[in-house]
This record gives sequence, C-alpha cells and structure tokens, in this order.
Amino acid sequence: MQARGEEPNPFLLGFSDSDFAGDIEDRKSITGVVYFLGNNLVTWTSQKQKIVALSSCAAEYVAGAAAACQGVWLSRLIEDLLGTKEVSVRLLMDNKSAIALSKNPVQHDRSKHIDTRFHFLRECVEQGKVEVEHIGTTDQLADMFTKALGRARFLQLRKAIGVVDVQQI
Repeated sequence: MQARGEEPNPFLLGFSDSDFAGDIEDRKSITGVVYFLGNNLVTWTSQKQKIVALSSCAAEYVAGAAAACQGVWLSRLIEDLLGTKEVSVRLLMDNKSAIALSKNPVQHDRSKHIDTRFHFLRECVEQGKVEVEHIGTTDQLADMFTKALGRARFLQLRKAIGVVDVQQI
C-alpha cells in the first residue's frame, strides 16, 4: 500500500500497428502509434512510412521502431520532469514475426533488406529499455490510425483510448 501523497512509479504503455502497402499509389504503409502514461492517453500518431516495406512483418517492424523511438523519448521526458529514473516502456504489437525479429538477432539473415536504422527496436529490447509483447488484432488500439474502419469499430476504439465526442456531453 502506498503512503498518502506518494505517487506510484509511472509506466508507459504503447500500441504500435501498421497496415501493409495501404497507399495504392506508392504502396507505402501507414504507421499508427498510441501511448498511455498509466491510464491516460498522452500521445498518438499516424504517419506514412518513408520506405516501401516488402512484407507485413517489415511494415510492422518499421512501425515498432518508430514506436520504440517515441517511447524512449517519452520516458526520458518524464524522467526529466519528475526527477525519477527512466520510466518503463511496454510496447504491444499484433505481428508475432515482427516481435520475434525484435527479440532474436539470429533472424538477421532474413531481415537484411530492412534498413539498419529500423533495428533500433531490437537494440531497445536488448538493452531493456522497451519490452515488446503480443496483443491480438481486436485489442490493438493503434488500428484506428492505420486504415479506414467501419463506424462501430471506430467508435469502439475511440472510446477505448478515452476520446469523447464533446457534442454528446
């Protein structure tokens, strides 16, 4: 039990997702990232990837690298603001191949086509800065930032990240 007025150690929970070759003109994928500090949404992003990914694994891995970069930056920012040690970062991804690639450097021969800058994710995992775990596609909150969704799914995800329609209040 915590003493009155004592804050628990903050933690960052991130969700990283990607579509695969979603842009029909240039076949680049879209990265979606959402971060929570505790239960509070602190940042989200949706951005076209700078490369053409050759597989869904590569697209998800590139998205994971972007999410890891953002998570490490947020962790350092919170450390500076609160005067604490680095905040732990937990990143949830829905692609098991990309997760395996981030944890197992032995797969390097099959990933040589992925630019070395995206192996930042692997480095963060090896150093213990980011913990990567699997989450099912139905629970992937970053899904709404990667593609068009049906109304029901969009409203479900919007509610899950805590965004409310101010006209309904």
